[in-house]
Amino acid sequence: MDAQTAPLSGLEGLVPSDARLDLLASGATWSEGPVWIPRRGVVQWSDIPGNRILEADGVTGRLSVYRSNVEFTNGRTLADDGSVIQCSHGRRAIERDVDGEVTVLVDHWNGARFNSPNDVVVARDGSIWFTDPPYGIIQPHEGHPGEREYGANYVFRFDPATAVVTPVVVDVEEPNGLAFSPDESILYVSDTSVALRTDGSGNHHIVAYDVVEGSCVGGRVFAVIEPGVSDGFRVDERGNVWTSSEDSVQVYRADGVLLGRIPVPERVANLCFGGVGGHTLFIAATTSIYRIETLVRDARGVGSLS
Repeated sequence: MDAQTAPLSGLEGLVPSDARLDLLASGATWSEGPVWIPRRGVVQWSDIPGNRILEADGVTGRLSVYRSNVEFTNGRTLADDGSVIQCSHGRRAIERDVDGEVTVLVDHWNGARFNSPNDVVVARDGSIWFTDPPYGIIQPHEGHPGEREYGANYVFRFDPATAVVTPVVVDVEEPNGLAFSPDESILYVSDTSVALRTDGSGNHHIVAYDVVEGSCVGGRVFAVIEPGVSDGFRVDERGNVWTSSEDSVQVYRADGVLLGRIPVPERVANLCFGGVGGHTLFIAATTSIYRIETLVRDARGVGSLS
């Protein structure tokens, strides 16, 4: 259960001086898409190549399989009503999961199927924003072989009330993680296009956009992630960005300044806030889920309290 002792340089005021990184649970092939489910006191996440959804008790770490043969789910988030909104590589869709009952919310835009929705957030107005890179249709162990039917990789906004799907970011090569600033005036989107290339091309950065009337404008590079890529990230209530990287969780101030790192002994994929009071950071890293106590909570706050 021991991986790191604090204090962690640069994270004073964000992580308690006596905080420790603990191994909560292990047993996945590749851990992704964690979310805290407060009414059950569990952290739930995807084992994408294992084609299953796992859960761990937030206190004891007891591991269980929530569902198998799930069509390669990836990122997920909690809606206001407590349901889980998740991305399906296999179905090329955004789904709602209510206690194991899964409904496809949207799987097409403009007559074309999505590529393989990767990560998702729900805005305060109930709209669902998600990234759509090609990873689930070009990697057989993470989905099913297929074609990019609309010919690109976009970030979309889906309005469940009207069923309208709108591309909101079209200039990121391979959009992956995404999150809003606390006031939802900024959308952060990571570009991980370098990840599967062998020629040195591609990006490994987070781009920030101003959100104006449901659209994204003024894209600019917020931070370049080294080593590795920003596979997934969250924003805390103070506006700091907590992101995955190759060897750690990196924490950036809202102006893009790197504050510090939390070293993790496995490659980090994604993370979420949760636990009692919402101050626990759960980290999905390769085979495992790690946790560390913090002094902040998620910017949106949904699902943070147990």
